Amino acid sequence: MTSAAAVEKPAKRGFVQKVLGGIEKAGNKVPHPAIIFLALCLLVIILSAILSAIGVKATYEVAEPVIPATQTYAGGTDTPTLEYPNKDNYDPHYTMHTETTKVESLLDGNGIRFLFSSPVSNFNDFGVVGTILVAMIGVGVAEEAGLIGALIRRLVAVSPRWSLTYIIVFIGILSSVATDAGYLVLIPLGAVAFRSVGRNPIAGIAAAFAGVSAAFGVNFLITPLDGVITEVTNESARLVDPNATIGITSNIYFGIGSTIFLTFVIAFITNRIVEPQLGKWDSSELAADAEEAPQLDAAAESKGMRLALWGLLAVAVVVSLLTFIPGAPLRNPDTGSIIEDSPFMASLLVIISVIFLVAGIGFGRGAGTLRGSPAIIGSITKTFAGLAGLIFLLLIIAQFIAYFNYSNIARIVAVQLADQLESANIGALWLIIGMILVIILLNILIPGIIPKWAIFAPIFVPLFLRLGVAPQTVLAAYRIGDSPTNVITPLMVYLPFIVLLTQKYKKDSGLGTVIAMMIPYTIIVAVTWILFFVAWYLLHIPLGPGAPVHF
Repeated sequence: MTSAAAVEKPAKRGFVQKVLGGIEKAGNKVPHPAIIFLALCLLVIILSAILSAIGVKATYEVAEPVIPATQTYAGGTDTPTLEYPNKDNYDPHYTMHTETTKVESLLDGNGIRFLFSSPVSNFNDFGVVGTILVAMIGVGVAEEAGLIGALIRRLVAVSPRWSLTYIIVFIGILSSVATDAGYLVLIPLGAVAFRSVGRNPIAGIAAAFAGVSAAFGVNFLITPLDGVITEVTNESARLVDPNATIGITSNIYFGIGSTIFLTFVIAFITNRIVEPQLGKWDSSELAADAEEAPQLDAAAESKGMRLALWGLLAVAVVVSLLTFIPGAPLRNPDTGSIIEDSPFMASLLVIISVIFLVAGIGFGRGAGTLRGSPAIIGSITKTFAGLAGLIFLLLIIAQFIAYFNYSNIARIVAVQLADQLESANIGALWLIIGMILVIILLNILIPGIIPKWAIFAPIFVPLFLRLGVAPQTVLAAYRIGDSPTNVITPLMVYLPFIVLLTQKYKKDSGLGTVIAMMIPYTIIVAVTWILFFVAWYLLHIPLGPGAPVHF
């Protein structure tokens, strides 16, 4: 009896596991996220009135494009990034000017008018909703047809078991070139991939989410956001040196090195911390509407894969003709560029959705899992129906973000913290580390790579130039600060989607489950990435072509 009892005795949990478990339990006891964000809306309304009444304000230098840009919600980390007008009425340079911002009350006349007149436009302008719907058309058809399951099975068959985590994380980091596609496509695939080899699918969600979001600031490739933040850096540097300039590739070496480094770090966290904490997955926790279709016989699956491949090639040919021929419509109409400010880069998410749609239809026809247009439409409708709760939640979140932005509270907090750091009497390297830490914290309130840099660049780039630190070095440090807290901030617009996806595999999951699961990524990625930067800085390794760490 004693030996049997000893066998059944659960393993003792360590201190870290107890802390994360406590965070999960506390987080899951809070009300539904929609109620939380309604409460946050009320808090912002009341706080804005109080802070406005006592005259809270901040004065600072800000970088803005000569021709104002319109706001969109592409870019993954955030609230809006920037979309530019065509070259006929657009000067690509930024201007610097002094701006004083005060807290705007949501309970005065203008604030009350905003509260009552803006909800529809707030939701309409919250572009992530449209992004999700467009992306999930293709993904929904591919999943319903069985293509995603077949692809995962084949990926697992040709990859060593140990390499799966590294593959998921690496692709996740690279996915930032396609902005939101990583969130909507790769993270669900990570869950399916882990489940297919008998691992906990929630660990697959965590690995993919961390790769896509906690390392968002770097890549092997030049991304659409690089041109914007580089130009903001240049205009800020010219406050001190009118001839100062850095190129769009000024951080590419650091980006490549960081991508490789973070792939191993995030995979280590997944394999050694997060997955053991989650434990073995109980398949009875799978949501009733998430049961996978039975596996097809080899002949049907092979036929489906052949037609899916033909569909993929057809889309690739069409996109290539629209992109790579000189003067093609998906090139930048003024410069001919395929990468910089081009319709091709702006349409990557749509292209990916079309690839999944066409390949999914081809697989369904070949394998016999989708017969006729009613089945195709039905698969899309089923996918949209599963997003109903998420869309309602995003409606509430859109109001909170709009109220928060209207009040200017986040901007004033950011400026005040930056001023405190600027006045600190410490060495250049310690000051850079301090800047990274401030940005990591403020990213919880302003999780947008461009809005934060428009505030911080005019403060820190001139400061570091006076200390002999190159602008490309400051920009590299900023990339570190922008990413690690993306996975735990409630203002991450895809966090509700991650919670919904987690609930598919664990019915009682909530916001606390996801945040507790992602906290190790935030802490360890932040610490190790800073150490990686310090080593790079001290070893004087160039950050990019013609971009040394020091002058």
